[in-house]
Amino acid sequence: MMRQPIDLPPIISVELIQISDKTNIPFAPKARKVIEKVKEEEKRIVSEQAPPAAKAKEKPDRIPMPKENDKKKELIEKKQNPKEVKPEIRQSSEFEKKEIVNTNEIAALIDKAKEEQAKIEKDENKLTQSSTKDSFAKGLSLSEEDALRAQIFGCWSVPLGLPYDDNLLVRIKLRLKQDGTIMKSEILDHERMNRPGQKFYKILAESALRAVRICQPLKVPPTGYEKWKDLQLNFNPTEMLRG
Repeated sequence: MMRQPIDLPPIISVELIQISDKTNIPFAPKARKVIEKVKEEEKRIVSEQAPPAAKAKEKPDRIPMPKENDKKKELIEKKQNPKEVKPEIRQSSEFEKKEIVNTNEIAALIDKAKEEQAKIEKDENKLTQSSTKDSFAKGLSLSEEDALRAQIFGCWSVPLGLPYDDNLLVRIKLRLKQDGTIMKSEILDHERMNRPGQKFYKILAESALRAVRICQPLKVPPTGYEKWKDLQLNFNPTEMLRG
């Protein structure tokens, strides 16, 4: 059995060529221009997108202004040559003069009153243990009065540390019984004990009362009770220290 012949396609010859990155085939003039335009456009887009590098600005040196220089010069001149400040002479009016005079007169009167008061207090404080001005014992003779006082002062001890001051004086009023015991004792200036700054006075007053209590009963005269039942004693440490 005979086979029919097979129709084959025509044979095409293929030449092998080497492929490289760049073609050696010359471009057509139009194609080259198109490619160059595309490259230029790409460069332009890239340059527009990238921000330009910021340049550091140089700070100019500060130039002093003329006014500032003048002010500095004035300050330096003032420090070197300070101006003398002259005292202001003010004339007082007639009303002010009268007011000053009245103030001075009032101050002088106050000072005078203080001096008189100090003199009175000093005279009162000059009363001593041997004073004969005792209004409660005017009927007693000097010897009987001194005898009673001497007994109490013999029991009194001057506290240590007291200042040597003539104004430090304690006056005590006594009421005696017929047997010589103390019925009543009273400090005449007892308010002074509670005043501020009278610490030494309080110490002296307490020591005087203690001496009165220790010495009782006193040796009293057998007669004349109405004359010696009331007695005032003046405790003055300055007199005791003088002897």
